[in-house]
Amino acid sequence: MNEMFFQLSAIVVIAAIISILFRLIKQPTILAYIFTGVLITAFGLFPESNEEALHSLSKIGITLLLFMLGLEIQISELRSVGKTALITGIGQIVFTSAIGFVLCRLLGFSNLSALYASIALTFSSTIVVVKLLSDKKDINSLYGKISIGFLLVQDFFAIIALIILASISDINNSFSIVTVAEIFIKVLILFGTILYLSKSIFPKIVHKISNNQEILLLASIAWALGFAAFVSSPIIGFSVEIGGFLAGLALANSIESFQIVTKIKSIRDFFIMIFFVLLGMELQFSNLSEAMVPAILLSLFVLIGNPFIVMILLGILGYTKRVGFLSGLTVAQISEFSLIVIMLGNTIGHVPDRIVSIITLVGIITFTFSTYAIIKGNELFLKLEKILGIFERKNLNKIETLPSDELTNHVVLIGAHRVGTSFLKEMTSFKDRLTIIDFNPDVVEKFRKKGFNVIYGDIADVDIQDKAKIDKAKMIISSIPDLEDNILFLSKVNSFKPKPITIVVSRFLEDKKFLKQAGADYVVLPYDIIGKTLARTVSTDSFDLLTQTKKDIKQTLTSNLNSY
Repeated sequence: MNEMFFQLSAIVVIAAIISILFRLIKQPTILAYIFTGVLITAFGLFPESNEEALHSLSKIGITLLLFMLGLEIQISELRSVGKTALITGIGQIVFTSAIGFVLCRLLGFSNLSALYASIALTFSSTIVVVKLLSDKKDINSLYGKISIGFLLVQDFFAIIALIILASISDINNSFSIVTVAEIFIKVLILFGTILYLSKSIFPKIVHKISNNQEILLLASIAWALGFAAFVSSPIIGFSVEIGGFLAGLALANSIESFQIVTKIKSIRDFFIMIFFVLLGMELQFSNLSEAMVPAILLSLFVLIGNPFIVMILLGILGYTKRVGFLSGLTVAQISEFSLIVIMLGNTIGHVPDRIVSIITLVGIITFTFSTYAIIKGNELFLKLEKILGIFERKNLNKIETLPSDELTNHVVLIGAHRVGTSFLKEMTSFKDRLTIIDFNPDVVEKFRKKGFNVIYGDIADVDIQDKAKIDKAKMIISSIPDLEDNILFLSKVNSFKPKPITIVVSRFLEDKKFLKQAGADYVVLPYDIIGKTLARTVSTDSFDLLTQTKKDIKQTLTSNLNSY
């Protein structure tokens, strides 16, 4: 027991040190965990006799990972991502899996191994992409919205793939119509039952126990692991991973789902670390030279082929080459789902160890290169802009309304959501002098119906800047808090003579100096304005809160707030 404790402690310490080093070079922690496993195997720090215990712990991590995915997935989200995300997501899955299967067969994979590998190459890491977009503050950009949309579509199909693959245990009968029919009947019954309970019963139960946070945490983990164990039993016959996802889906409609996610995240991260460490430990370096060539070829397909497919699809749908390129970069890596799928195939005997090593190496290579590509996306686009013109249609997305050729001395508003909407309410009488740029099609349609001149697109896109005629504008107001996008358009505005007046909204105080250096005439901090407004509201008429009744205070505050 003491030996196991010290070995597990060593794994955690090594993983922590390597994670810190990887953080300094801006690499995902998943790579650090896999590299930890590689080192442990290379130096023989963990005997094979104890690997079974690691497998059990890693199962908990995967179950909790899928439990949290289920908690965060709302059916309404899949509907709201829109036609673009759905077409792009499904199109990318179809083309990547088909081309990937042919490529794997050419590399000598068996039909079954090629099937698993092609599925593994299809999915991109939502966790890695969301983290990188968040760090870049690009979550709310046009390409960010589209990317998150088709990643949600990918996640949905990844779950379906896991259900099918996890339910196939007999290679000889794996593709029979009866087997597939049985799988889908079980899927429909399970999903239908869970969806019904998630709307009518589980929210009430969770709400009852939510007053005690300790019990809420314990009950949530117990439900996730207990239900996963039930689903993986001979009665149902699915995997514990699928049980974890369905357990999360059952609680997704409860108002406490966010609390559960927040509380379980750290526990999940610990156990998922063990999963990826174990994955690194199981890399087969005895045949590294044999695995390296196919791993490099498959990595090139993921790094180049996947973005190429997305750029073609978005180009056909009428998006600009910049949106297509940056969206394409987000699929230039495989997913943690990919590693789960290939490990699942290995566990049930469908995929040999050599294929596991190849796909894991593909993960290491693509995680590394795609991270740098996403971070440096705008710089890469500027270098490749001329070549990327082939992915852009002459007639771009029909939703946009282009300004007239005579437009000059106008005001350009970037972003019509929240701050922009409030601004436009006060500017309706001047709408003939306003041009709005926004990447939300619903917002564009809303203000176009009100008679505003609206362009659908991203201000960081040079073509959108030209269509808005920002070089002839009298004033440019940016209500979007994205630092990089604001700096990009400011750098172009600075070259105009005469230079338009620029007003930029910033979410963070530390960004203010960068925006000023980039040439912004005025930088607005919404939270600062709100704080000052509240202070003026409370102090209006210099009334003393300590001598007022609650009724008097409410009447005074209501009167003052309404004046704004």
